[in-house]
Amino acid sequence: MCLSIPAEVTRILPDDTAIASIDGVDKEISIALIEDLTVGDYVLIHVGYAITKIDPTEARRTLELLQELSGEGQELQS
Repeated sequence: MCLSIPAEVTRILPDDTAIASIDGVDKEISIALIEDLTVGDYVLIHVGYAITKIDPTEARRTLELLQELSGEGQELQS
């Protein structure tokens, strides 16, 4: 099973890399697989690679669902 996480591109760097913010955490990623990427775009990240652009609304909705699941998991462990 593969998991990709939505992230917002906050800075484009040289050599097909960028900085992406995943719920406030910055991560350097490869953008070699995506053309025409700009700051502010949302991408799905899998093992450090941006694999596709996604709609900003859908990205935010997915992040909210992941936060909800994270909170529920903590409640079950208490």
